[in-house]
Amino acid sequence: MATLAACGENLVVCCGRNLIAIHNNLDREPFVFDCSKAEQKPKESDNKSEDGGSEEKGCDRILAFAFSTSGNLLALTDDNKHLVLFRTNPSWECISTRWVVRKCTSLEFTRAEDLLLVADKSGDVYSFSVSEPEKPGQLKLGHLSMLLGVAVSPDDRYVITADRDEKIRVSLLSLPHNIQSFCLGHCEFVSCLSIPLAYPQWLLSGSGDGTVKLWEYESGRRLQSLDLKEPSVTQASDSDGDKRAAVSRIALSPDCSHVAVLCERVPSVQLFRLEKALEGQLTPCERLTLSHCVWDVTFDPSGRLWVLQESQETPIILYTYTQDCWESCPEDPGLRRILDVLCSHWNSFQDSAGVESCFQHLYKVNFDNMASYLQRKQERIQKLQQKKGKKRAGQLPQSNGASKKKRGKKMGWVRAAPTS
Repeated sequence: MATLAACGENLVVCCGRNLIAIHNNLDREPFVFDCSKAEQKPKESDNKSEDGGSEEKGCDRILAFAFSTSGNLLALTDDNKHLVLFRTNPSWECISTRWVVRKCTSLEFTRAEDLLLVADKSGDVYSFSVSEPEKPGQLKLGHLSMLLGVAVSPDDRYVITADRDEKIRVSLLSLPHNIQSFCLGHCEFVSCLSIPLAYPQWLLSGSGDGTVKLWEYESGRRLQSLDLKEPSVTQASDSDGDKRAAVSRIALSPDCSHVAVLCERVPSVQLFRLEKALEGQLTPCERLTLSHCVWDVTFDPSGRLWVLQESQETPIILYTYTQDCWESCPEDPGLRRILDVLCSHWNSFQDSAGVESCFQHLYKVNFDNMASYLQRKQERIQKLQQKKGKKRAGQLPQSNGASKKKRGKKMGWVRAAPTS
């Protein structure tokens, strides 16, 4: 699925194996990085897994990327287990290419920008040094389930991890074996995490159960839960309400007053207002309905909302907040330049176009063993009742005693008649 992020003056789109970075204000050539041309792993360790077995070569598709807090660094990882670190200012430059042990699902820089945390499909989190860009990663912590998200608290004290088994774990970053709390309450996999910088004690989480929850993560206390399938939240009661709606993205505006929530393969963006109340307040305020499925959303440093959608003519839309509502800005000069770049690279989006779901394989599969057991039990009861009915009606060929006598004669142990 194509993804989108904005930081500083750069708007970055990842689609397939390409990263495309476009400057918002300057009319300069976009920076394009093709993962298929990244540095290759040494031959002696190529195509070898950690346990010495062979492993199938990936397809160079970008799996995750992340900006640092300042926007001066960006890291990405692909299906071939590359971990590439870039410097974005004053110009784009590839600093290093390293390799991860397993395919990754999420990346996050620490606030100090000294470490890069990498979560993978086997449930582990590795830390990679930023100041020593050639140093291999070190195992930080692990889950017993696939990790889908990682976040770091604004003070770099806690690392927060989310997995396929509905758990959100809060651990100390310096001593990750010490678990501070668990945030429990989702009924399906936890797909995304986000910490509002204006409220550093809070955590927003999205899940495959179609809910967004607000937590006080240090204590593990849930402050609020919103079901995106409810008409009171979506402000519409359409026919898709009964379908699975995995939350794929939670984006926060720079001042953290606006929250944009996206559900996978849904042609709309749900907007909320985040306010500091006694227990936290996440209030639905507006729903942006589009004519195409939305791939991703992000806010830029000016608080404008960018929406990446599955449309070759208009792959990206820009919204600004004016007079208590969000309005599109089709005539923005920066938008026109970005549209031209994305349309010229539309071939890179072919892998994302028409994809039904990236989360479908993560849902639980329920096996109804009781139904087949009860059916077999009912069949045994019916056969027993039929047999008893025949016996009462005298339809059995022999009585129980006659059967025993016949069996006794066959075995040769029937008593002989007395002699005179």
